[in-house]
Amino acid sequence: MTTVLALNVGSSTLKFGLFDVDADVAHVRVAGDADTAHEGSIRVHGKQVDAPGDALDRIAHVLKDQPQVEAIGHRIVHGGPKLREHRRIDGEVLRMLDAARAFAPLHVPAALKIVRRAGEVFPGVPAVACLDTAFHSTMPEVARVLPLPRALRDEGIERYGFHGLSCESIVRELGPDLPTRTVIAHLGNGASVTAVLDGRSVDTSMGLTPTGGIVMGSRPGDLDPGVIEWLMREKDWSADELDTCINRQSGLKGLSGISSDMRELHASKEPAGQLAIDVFVHTARKGIAGMAASMGGVDLLVFTGGIGEHDHLVRDAIVEGLHWAGIGTTHMAVVPTGEDAQIALHAARLAFT
Repeated sequence: MTTVLALNVGSSTLKFGLFDVDADVAHVRVAGDADTAHEGSIRVHGKQVDAPGDALDRIAHVLKDQPQVEAIGHRIVHGGPKLREHRRIDGEVLRMLDAARAFAPLHVPAALKIVRRAGEVFPGVPAVACLDTAFHSTMPEVARVLPLPRALRDEGIERYGFHGLSCESIVRELGPDLPTRTVIAHLGNGASVTAVLDGRSVDTSMGLTPTGGIVMGSRPGDLDPGVIEWLMREKDWSADELDTCINRQSGLKGLSGISSDMRELHASKEPAGQLAIDVFVHTARKGIAGMAASMGGVDLLVFTGGIGEHDHLVRDAIVEGLHWAGIGTTHMAVVPTGEDAQIALHAARLAFT
C-alpha cells in the first residue's frame, strides 16, 4: 500500500486527492481543491475549510492528520517532443518540461511552479510527471503527422493529443467491457474526442496544443489558419493578443457573449446562448463521426467530463445526430473521469523505480 498525493493544477484551482494505492486500485482518502489566486481558500469534499498559506500549504494543513505522503503525482498537460511517457521527476525531466513551455504556455509553467513548490512543502518525497500526452503516443503516423514542411515537423510540430489521463481512466474503468472500437468524448471547459482501438489511442481531435479540435468553453477548436494570418496582417495583433483571444475569449464564451459555462447558457434566453450550444453539439458530432471513420465504425461512445457526465440535454442532442452511424442509447455510456486516481496509480508505480 502506497499513500499518494495527486495534484492537478488548473487555471485558477489546484485539485488534490490523497489515495491509498494497492496494485491497480486507488482508494481516495481526502479530495478537494485549493484556489491558487487567493490565499486561505480550500474545499475538502465540497466543504469550505479555513487554512493558511499558499495552495500547497493549505493542502498540507488539510492532510496533517492523514498518513504521511509517500509519493506525489503531478498532472502535466504537455511533455513536448522529448518526454512521451510518464516518468519520475528528476533534473533531466525538469529540463525537458522547461523546454515544453512553448508548446503549452498556459499549462506547463503553472504545473512546473506546483512541482517545485510541492518539493518544498513535501521535501524528499519522490514525484512523478503524469502526462496527458502519453496515452496518445500510440497514434499511427497518419493520425499524428501535420501537413507541414519536414523542417517544422522535425522540431516537434505534430498532433500530440490531450485528456490522455482521462482516457486512460475510462479504459481502466471499463476493463473487460471495453469493446474493440470506442470513442471517448471528454466534454468540459476543455473538450476532445478520441478514437480508442483495442484500448489504444489511434486518433484524437486536439493537436499540437489543447486549443484545437471541437469547440470548448473559451477555445475555438479547429480554426482556419487564415483567421490568424488576417488578424496579424489587418489588426497587427501580437502573439499575446492572439493568445488572449484564442484561449480566453472564444468558444462558447465568444459565441454567446454570455459565458463559457454550459449551465449558464442553458439558463439564458438569449439567441446567442442557444447558438453557442448548437455549435458545440454540431462540432462534437463531427468530431465523433471523424473518430468513427478512423476505426471503421464505433462500438461504444463514452461521455465523460463535466458536460459529458452531467448535461443530458447536450448528450441527447449529440447522439440524436449520430443515429445514421448506428449510435444510440444502446451504444452510449456515461463514465465519470478518474484522472486523479489515474495519476495516483502512475505515481505509485513509478515513484520508486
